[in-house]
Amino acid sequence: MSINLKNKSEIIKKFGKDAKDSGSAEVQVALLTEKITELTEHLKSNPKDFQGRRGLLQMVGKRKRFLSYIKDRNLEEYRALVKKLKIRG
Repeated sequence: MSINLKNKSEIIKKFGKDAKDSGSAEVQVALLTEKITELTEHLKSNPKDFQGRRGLLQMVGKRKRFLSYIKDRNLEEYRALVKKLKIRG
């Protein structure tokens, strides 16, 4: 259920400042979004996986905190990131 190394490095290159920028908030949001998507698909076929659901809710909360941090820091960057990731309607 984790992101494989190739996908992770592609996400870091796409959203980070450079290829080794894995800690910035934008990269963290992108990685969490990928994990949330994978876990959502898993839960569709395994509806009784309550621990997986709990982990999903924790990831969604963490992503929400990262997004609010980015929004407070730079509103235009926040809007671009949300549009790029196709989240928030």
